[in-house]
Amino acid sequence: MNNATSASQLSFAEQKLLELNAEDGFTSLVDAFNRAVEQFSDRPAFTCLGQTLSFTEIELLSRQFGCYLLDHCGLVPGDRVAVQLPNISQFPIAIWGILRAGLVVVNTNPMYTAREQLHQFNDSGAKALVVLSDLLPVTEQVVPQTGIETVIATNAIDLLQQQPLPESSLSHLVSFVDALALSADKPLPAHSASMSDVAVLQYTGGTTGPSKGAILSHGNVFSGLRMSKLSIGFGAEDEPDLLIAPMPLYHVFGFTMNAVGGFVAGSHSVLIPNPRDIDSMVATMKQHQFTTMAGITTLLQGLMRHSQFDEIDFSKLKGIIAGGAALVKEVGDEWEARTGARAFEGYGLSETTSVLACNSPDKNRLGTVGAAMLYQEVKLIDDQGDSVATGERGEICTRGAHVMQGYWNRPDATAEAIDTHGWFRTGDIGVMDEDGMISIVDRLKDMVIVSGFNVYPNEIEDVAYSHGDIIECAVVGVPDERTGEAVKLFAVSTNPDLSEQQLKDYCREQLTAYKVPKHVAFMNELPKSPVGKILRRELRD
Repeated sequence: MNNATSASQLSFAEQKLLELNAEDGFTSLVDAFNRAVEQFSDRPAFTCLGQTLSFTEIELLSRQFGCYLLDHCGLVPGDRVAVQLPNISQFPIAIWGILRAGLVVVNTNPMYTAREQLHQFNDSGAKALVVLSDLLPVTEQVVPQTGIETVIATNAIDLLQQQPLPESSLSHLVSFVDALALSADKPLPAHSASMSDVAVLQYTGGTTGPSKGAILSHGNVFSGLRMSKLSIGFGAEDEPDLLIAPMPLYHVFGFTMNAVGGFVAGSHSVLIPNPRDIDSMVATMKQHQFTTMAGITTLLQGLMRHSQFDEIDFSKLKGIIAGGAALVKEVGDEWEARTGARAFEGYGLSETTSVLACNSPDKNRLGTVGAAMLYQEVKLIDDQGDSVATGERGEICTRGAHVMQGYWNRPDATAEAIDTHGWFRTGDIGVMDEDGMISIVDRLKDMVIVSGFNVYPNEIEDVAYSHGDIIECAVVGVPDERTGEAVKLFAVSTNPDLSEQQLKDYCREQLTAYKVPKHVAFMNELPKSPVGKILRRELRD
């Protein structure tokens, strides 16, 4: 801005973005990418399945992929490309190719069922899909019902040794490696991206209706990265960080921390394709002197139960971020005792680009999610929208450059979530103490968190209601030693012979595994309020 008057007309979020970007002056995430490639060139960027790719190699491969999307798929800047991959090197190649071509990444969970994929692909208007070849049987069911015109499939080991594509009924199917080869040595058409351009559609569930796409701009993602770095610094950066990356890259946390944030910061990310394979993950960790990682309580528990955990070299570990689910005190204490490094619990949402609050080396208190990160405003409000006193319960609200632009094609939902002053209502109830430390005490949204994944009761209830024998149902979360929380379905059935297992099997046909009820309880009737609303709180109690 050239004068004080124009600067004063900026929104709070725009002001904070200028402040966060003052040092670097990046025009977009692509600008940050280019500078990282120039600065770190031959340093390792990503390692997966024993193969390491440098910053220069990621630049080359992502350029080829971006060229393929523009030259061979007929895409134009602003078009959406869905990515449905686990943590393999093709993921950062794909998303940086998409962003560099001026396109929009649609992060998609590879575990989604056909029903879940169909909604997300159609809602986003995706025109191309990058998918793991193992998933093609489901892809074949879904794609003909969408606007997806090109499917780019890849085997996990394609970059090591290209594998033949499986037989498929899809007419516009190409292998990832062949797509790269088609655009070898081609220049990427110039595209002037800006911080206001849409970078990602990050889908998140809702308490009513289907999942919604949080619109994250280049500025949102950049701001989230910079806020995290400034708020949770682990000390002097005397050498590049080496990150173990088990958190899914399609999840907002893994996406921002590893696929984007680690890269632009010059870090080396070791990708873990399947964190449920603890044997393989421990073996990988033993090969690297890593400085940090992110995980959830259940992952940390699984690692520490492994017989070779204490053989891992933790000498350079500065600390880890625990997110996605509450960090159990006993787990945090044991982790510190055995590794010599602390676990710092944090809190964020897709709508806030994964950041909001986090503990830090200077201020760490187990049982809280830490203090609000820098360069934002946070308040807790009551039912009337008024700020509550210190120590009182209230809905957590935030505003800043990290808050999404809104929900894709959902102006009604956007208006409910973000007010005219930029305040985003998280739907989570918290308490802030005198030191500014925040504790999460309840959820307005009734969300259940299973192994760090958000599970929304309404979606499971819709599936259960579609069973011809179910006339009433409700879903709540119950404590679970292994996954933090588990899904419990309460149902009223007209069929006395319907078994718990039959209902679980029915749900499994339409829901991703972690959403399938672990417990089913049949009841004669469900508790309701005087106006007929099912009382989930009574079911929890």
